[in-house]
Amino acid sequence: MSGRGKTGGKARAKAKTRSSRAGLQFPVGHVHRLLRKGNYGERIGAGAPVYLAAVLGNKTRIIPCHLQLAVRNDEELNKLLGGVTIAQGGVLPNIQAVLLPKKNDKPAKAK
Repeated sequence: MSGRGKTGGKARAKAKTRSSRAGLQFPVGHVHRLLRKGNYGERIGAGAPVYLAAVLGNKTRIIPCHLQLAVRNDEELNKLLGGVTIAQGGVLPNIQAVLLPKKNDKPAKAK
């Protein structure tokens, strides 16, 4: 029978969580698992759960509106979750360019 034996070899380093590596309190591993299990895409990049955990970790209270804004304002997350409807997420603030005040190149002269 072949085994590892009792002598020689290096001791394995203590495992470090991805949250501690990124300096986050929010669990990156759980976010990654939920992204994979949620069928949002075939493959999930390594950076996506770290970024999403950082965004979620900055809030003391997370409501669906915060999730909607975070996902829709990020290019990669929006591509990943493009066809997903977030319940109670609301809409992104959008003002038509025609309705915005015109920018004057020259400042108005004071009398």
